[in-house]
Amino acid sequence: MGTTEGSVLVPGIAAPSTVACLRSLGPRGVGTIVGSESASTPAAVSARCDAFVELPDPGTDIDAYGEALLAVAERPEVRTVIPVREEDVYVLSRNRGAFGAEIATPWPSFETLRRVQDRLELFAAAEDAGVAAPETRSLAEWDDWDRETIVKPRYTVAAPAYLGPEAGRVDVGSTRYRSPGRPPDSEAIVRQRGHVPIVQEYVRDSREYGFFALYDRGEPLATFQHCQHRGYKYAGGPSAYRESTAIPELEAAGLALLDHLEWHGLAMVEFLRNPDTGQFELMEINPRFWSSLPFSVRAGVDFPDLYWRLATGQPIERMPDYDVGIGGHLVRGELSYLHSVATEEYPLVDRPAFATALREVATSVVRERRFDYAVADDPLPFVQDGWNTLRACAGEWLRRYRGTELEAIEPPTAETASGRPTASEPPRPPADRE
Repeated sequence: MGTTEGSVLVPGIAAPSTVACLRSLGPRGVGTIVGSESASTPAAVSARCDAFVELPDPGTDIDAYGEALLAVAERPEVRTVIPVREEDVYVLSRNRGAFGAEIATPWPSFETLRRVQDRLELFAAAEDAGVAAPETRSLAEWDDWDRETIVKPRYTVAAPAYLGPEAGRVDVGSTRYRSPGRPPDSEAIVRQRGHVPIVQEYVRDSREYGFFALYDRGEPLATFQHCQHRGYKYAGGPSAYRESTAIPELEAAGLALLDHLEWHGLAMVEFLRNPDTGQFELMEINPRFWSSLPFSVRAGVDFPDLYWRLATGQPIERMPDYDVGIGGHLVRGELSYLHSVATEEYPLVDRPAFATALREVATSVVRERRFDYAVADDPLPFVQDGWNTLRACAGEWLRRYRGTELEAIEPPTAETASGRPTASEPPRPPADRE
């Protein structure tokens, strides 16, 4: 590949985090290998992508996916792997010994990771660390259905270590809002989700706060914050528009939890701010790169470079500074948000007027011209992402109104293009999670 620093393997997904890693590391002389089950992943057409390898779909066979990742990691030029989704960090951490024999492993041990990917264990850790959280219990233990609640999966990834050998055939589901009233059919929920999910009291604030960090064996090397003003849905979900912040209470909560876990590697700690108490209350930890990573880099904290430095033993001399009060967008996310406002209803969450939502989106796009995919010197990922979105929408339209599947169409490539939640299953769709 003609590089001087070795190479990095980055899984290719729909979220912009993969492309952010390529755009950061490629110009620094690091070889970039994109691995994905889909050749139409936007990162594959990036000007910063040196090579593409096909990998199994982790949603179908997570063990085969881990074996394929390891096979690429065994290449002599590969120095490390960057996790960008829950399945990535699961297989990397689960097989840390095998990967450690080949490459650097700047991610947590599986014992620590399990405390994060199992939400019951995570909220127990938060309590031990003195970090506020909504009341959370197993569905089997929750009995107060006269309150506003949400039901969500206990585990953040459907994996054998959590769900047993049937994991590949289990759909753990997503977050569901429940209005006060009669208890749900718990037996049906468990059958549908393949496990006993958790129940939380509902925090009435659609803004999500993210505390982002890179840790080296319990010590923070870099941190960043943002407030998400809009998600894919008006009820929340992955980030469509966010603003960088520097809130001492948010930092204190994020550091307290990660310090307590003696964290190693990447983490996004997600909070909501309780409007009654003003406290930041824990929602979850994403132990890998987040979908809004391009914005973190644009604001001043180049996490991919810092991750590479940690992996390769290069010094990180000081905690990076970043610009506070700036905003950034994912165009596809903004369009999804407007579609949600126009067409969907969520219990417990007030839907904004469409005219107001449209005006707010347009105003912020004009004022804050920072975009996750759309950059002048690497335009093809934006083109590919738009094509993928149009094709997915067309396929859904045909399935819904004609009962047919969209025929295969060749997506644009570097050569030709040069020149999931619903109202009943709302936010945080797994395919493009924050």
